[in-house]
Amino acid sequence: MDLCIFAQKNQRMIVVTGAAGFIGSCLIQKLNQEGFKYIIAVDDFSHQSKAPNLADKHIKEYVPRAYFFEWLEREAQAVEFIFHIGARTDTTEFNTEIFDELNLHYTQQVWKACVAHQIPMVYASSAATYGAGEQGYDDNENAIPALKPLNPYGQSKQDFDVWALAQPEKPFFWAGLKFFNVYGPNEYHKGRMASVIFHSFNQIKATGGMKLFKSHRPDFADGAQMRDFVYVKDVIEVCYFLMRHRRDSGIYNLGSGQARTFLDLTCATFKAMDLPAQISFIDTPVDIRDTYQYFTEANMQKLLQIGYQKPFHTLEEGVEDYVRNYLSAHLYF
Repeated sequence: MDLCIFAQKNQRMIVVTGAAGFIGSCLIQKLNQEGFKYIIAVDDFSHQSKAPNLADKHIKEYVPRAYFFEWLEREAQAVEFIFHIGARTDTTEFNTEIFDELNLHYTQQVWKACVAHQIPMVYASSAATYGAGEQGYDDNENAIPALKPLNPYGQSKQDFDVWALAQPEKPFFWAGLKFFNVYGPNEYHKGRMASVIFHSFNQIKATGGMKLFKSHRPDFADGAQMRDFVYVKDVIEVCYFLMRHRRDSGIYNLGSGQARTFLDLTCATFKAMDLPAQISFIDTPVDIRDTYQYFTEANMQKLLQIGYQKPFHTLEEGVEDYVRNYLSAHLYF
């Protein structure tokens, strides 16, 4: 590639909403590493606990979430791509108005702006749309309207996916990514919603042991509940691929493609910490018991069929990198 053309391209602005959050901040780091410095960071910057996620990153402008559309009307011609990662992600929140405002209506505004200004976009959907998985975990768009999420968060993501598919006008390229169980650096601020690896590390460090949820289903042993855990570094690689690919619009699963048990995850965490495994079991909290997923596994064929070739971290590889290179020294990506 001509270096002058590359330099000009990298001066075009890339918008990342949810910029100060877990996945958004990691994505900005990836973009910086690839030479993109004209990043527009959009978020609610009043949460100081997230501020370290953006330290030392190259960002052209910080735009408060409430003023983003006003900013975009002025600057749209200079925007090359929008990653709409920002969302309310608390699966224990049951106020549907919050999700309607932040996850549905706000995302609809982003979509309409991208249509009006012909800006390509990637947005964050969620594997929570699959509910209990009665219909499997295939990202077949014809089957999406029939999915039944288990909580308002998942429903808000489902509502937007269905809305987007029904739109007669779409951005010239768009992709919705159904994130499965993402873990990795820059989630220190997430509290209860942080990954099991994060909580395992802290609990093991504090007590020498780890407590996992008991199974409340006869077909799953304690600790044998299975999830598709995907390392955030793989998630941002897929996002970057799609930014360059800009073909084959649609909704895609984004997991590792391999379900693993919570026992596997916990044992990998103990190993990364060079400690013997000490695991016990407690009842699943009543407030999440009825909506608890016992198995998730992304069918990744659709993404692979459009040309994505990078291998994903195994659970053991991802946990080792996360624990030894970030959690152990409280470092950020």
